[in-house]
Amino acid sequence: MAICSLPGFRAFFVLLFALSSAAHAASRIEAAPVPPEMQDGFFAVTVNNQRVDVAHAASHYDFVSFDTTGPVDVSITAADPSFWDRGVDIEPWRLGLRATHPAGEPQTIRFRLPGPVKISISRPGDFLNQARMLFIFAGSPPSPPPSGANVTIVPAGLHRESLNPKSGDTVYFAPGAFIFGSLNLWQVENVRVLGRGTIVYDGPQNPKGDEGWMQKPDWHCIVGYQARNVEIDGLTCFIRSRTWSIQMKDSTGFRYDDLRVLGGNPDNANQDGMDWLGGGDTVVNHSFFRSSDDDLAMEGNWDGYTDADMLRPGADVDNILVENSEFSTSISNVVRLGWPRKIFNSRDFTLRDSDILHGGIGACGQTFGLLGFWGANGAKGDHSGVTFENLLVDDWYSFLQIEQEQPSLHGFTFRNIWALDQPPLAASTITGDVSNVTFDNVKYGQTRVTSDAQIPLVVSGGAPEPKFAPAPALVATFSVDPAVFAPREKVMLTAKPMAGAHYSWLFGDGTTAYGRSVRHRFPDALGTELEGRNGAGRFRVLLHVTDKAGHQDWAAQGVVAVAQWHDAVSEVKTRASGLEWKIYAGGWIDLPDFSAMQPVLTGDSPNLAANAQGFTRYATVWDGFIKIAADGGYTFHLIDRDGARLVIDGMEVAKTGPPFAQVCGSPGNALRYDRGSMGLRAGLHAVHIEALNTTSEGAPRLMWEGPGVAMAEVPDGAYWH
Repeated sequence: MAICSLPGFRAFFVLLFALSSAAHAASRIEAAPVPPEMQDGFFAVTVNNQRVDVAHAASHYDFVSFDTTGPVDVSITAADPSFWDRGVDIEPWRLGLRATHPAGEPQTIRFRLPGPVKISISRPGDFLNQARMLFIFAGSPPSPPPSGANVTIVPAGLHRESLNPKSGDTVYFAPGAFIFGSLNLWQVENVRVLGRGTIVYDGPQNPKGDEGWMQKPDWHCIVGYQARNVEIDGLTCFIRSRTWSIQMKDSTGFRYDDLRVLGGNPDNANQDGMDWLGGGDTVVNHSFFRSSDDDLAMEGNWDGYTDADMLRPGADVDNILVENSEFSTSISNVVRLGWPRKIFNSRDFTLRDSDILHGGIGACGQTFGLLGFWGANGAKGDHSGVTFENLLVDDWYSFLQIEQEQPSLHGFTFRNIWALDQPPLAASTITGDVSNVTFDNVKYGQTRVTSDAQIPLVVSGGAPEPKFAPAPALVATFSVDPAVFAPREKVMLTAKPMAGAHYSWLFGDGTTAYGRSVRHRFPDALGTELEGRNGAGRFRVLLHVTDKAGHQDWAAQGVVAVAQWHDAVSEVKTRASGLEWKIYAGGWIDLPDFSAMQPVLTGDSPNLAANAQGFTRYATVWDGFIKIAADGGYTFHLIDRDGARLVIDGMEVAKTGPPFAQVCGSPGNALRYDRGSMGLRAGLHAVHIEALNTTSEGAPRLMWEGPGVAMAEVPDGAYWH
C-alpha cells in the first residue's frame, strides 16, 4: 500500500459545510465521497440539506457515514414510491426518534439526529436478511493522521489489496478510503489502525457451506492470529461472503473503538460479527454490529468438524468487556458462548450499556436469544463471571438459553435489562450444571420480572432456581391521564416520586420533556412508526429516571391516540363463550381467501384452539366476538409460526410475516410477530383470526393491552360467539 504525505492525504478529503438554520450554526458535518463502484441509488440522503453519498454494504443494506459536531437534520428519499407505506422504524428506540413525511413527498422521510449516533432504519418488523435497511453512522471528527516512519496512510478511493501490517506499524485510513480485501494481523504486536475507512470483504467461501471458521489470512475482514496489543479505531467492515467477520485466535490485548460491522450473505448464516478462539483481554467500545449469525461468539478453538477437531481442548478465554454499542442480527444470538462438544474455560465476559436492536429469530438445535450458551453433547469447562448489564432491548426473540451438561456454569448476572416494547416470543431455558444465576431488575415495559413464569423461564436438568433480586433503589414507573385521548388532546404523564431523581421523557413522536409530571399533546394518530392504519396510532413512551448516585431505571409503555372510533356491535341476544372454528385442508405458503372454500371440520372452543383430527397441513379460521370492557385505544400482539392474521370489525389489525424456517435440523418455522392498534368502544366487536399449520404445530397467540389492561394473553372470558 502506498505511503502518502499529509498534503496528499488532504487532497482526497472532502469537507462539507451545511447550515440548515441558525440553530445549526455550530453543527459542522464532514463527509467523504463514495467511489462510484460502491454507490447505491435506492436511497438519496441529505444532511443539513447537503447531499451525501450512499454506499452499498452487503445483502440489501446501505450505509451512510459522516462526522458532525452537533445536531443535524436528515432527509431520506426512497426510489420506491410506496416504500415507506408500511411505516418507519428508527433504532435504537432509546433515542426516541420519529420520522415525518414532508407534505406531498410520500417517498421522503425526515428526522433530526441529536449528534454523533449510530442508527438502523427499516420498516417495522422487516429486519431479516432480505430486508432493505439503511444504516447511518454519525461520528465525531477523527483525530488528524499521525506521521512517522512506520505510518501507512491509505488515501480516499477504492483499493484492491489486503493490509498486512508488521509489529509496531500504524495504518491510517483517510475518510473515503475503501479497501477490497482483509486486515491480517498475523503474529504481530503493537499495531494501530486508525482513521475513518472501510474494508469490503467478499471472499471465495462456499455460499452453501460453513468454511468461515478457518484461521488464515485473507479469510475475514479482520483476522488476528497470535497477535498482541492491537488498537483499531474508526474502521468499518462490510462482509458479503459466508465467513466470520472478525476473528481472534489466541490473541490478547485488542482494543476496538467506533468499530462498524455490517454483514449479510444470501444464505443468512455462518457470518459471526466477532469471535474469540482462545485469548481475550479485549475491550470493544462505541461499536455497531449487524451480522447474519451471532454478533459476539466465544470458543476455546475451532479447527473443523471431525470428532477429533470438536473434542480437542481449547485455550481459555478471559476478560472481555463490550460496552456502549449497538447490536443487530438477522438470525441467531446476540451473544453465543460455548458450543456442543467444545472443551474450554472462560471467565469474566461483560456486555453493558448497550442497545439490542434486533435479537435473532428461530433456532439451531437451541432456541436463539439475547444469550445462548450451548454446552451439550460432551462439552466441558468452567465458565463464570458472565454479566449483562444496562441493556435496552428493541426487537427480540427470547431472553436466554443456557445449557451445560458437565462442570460448570456459575455466576451469571442479568442486571437492568429493559425490554421496551415487545413481548418475548419464545420461552427461555436453564438446563443442567448451571448455578448462581441472578436476575436483578429485568423489566418488560413497566413490569419488573420477579418469577420464572414472567420471563417465561423453564429450569430443568438439575439446575437450581435462579435468584430474583429485590427491587432496585430507583424505580421508573408512570401513569397516563386520561388513558383515552385523541390527537392533540392534552395528556398528563406522571412518574412515581423518587427522592433525588431526575426524570427524562421520550414521547415516541420525536419530542422530549423533563420533570416528574409533564403535559403533552400527541400530534396525530399515526404512532411512533407511522403505521397507524385503522384510525389509531401507538406511541412508544419511554421514561428514564436517574440520580446523583449513578442509579438508573427505564420504563416503557405504548399509548394509543385515537382519531377514529369503532363502535361495538349491537347486543347479541343469544351467545356462548368461546369462538367458532373451521378447518380447511391444504398446504398454503400464504393465507388464502377462505370465503369460497368449504371447511372439512367445524367446532367451537374457549380460545384459539381447534381439533384438526389428524390433518397435518391445514388452516384454521376462528370467528366470534371479543369483549372490550371500556372505551380506549387497544393494541393487539399476534404471534405465530406458519402465518396468521387478525381482523377486528372487518379491518386487518395484524398479520405475521412470511414463514421463516428454523435451521440446523430444528423442526418447523420460527415464531413471527406483528401488532396493530384500534380505538374500540366498550362492548362486543367482531373478531376473525386465520392461521396456517403447514410445517409447525400449535395455535397462534393473541395478546392485548389497553386502558387498565397490561400486556397479557387475551383471556378465555373475552371471547364470545
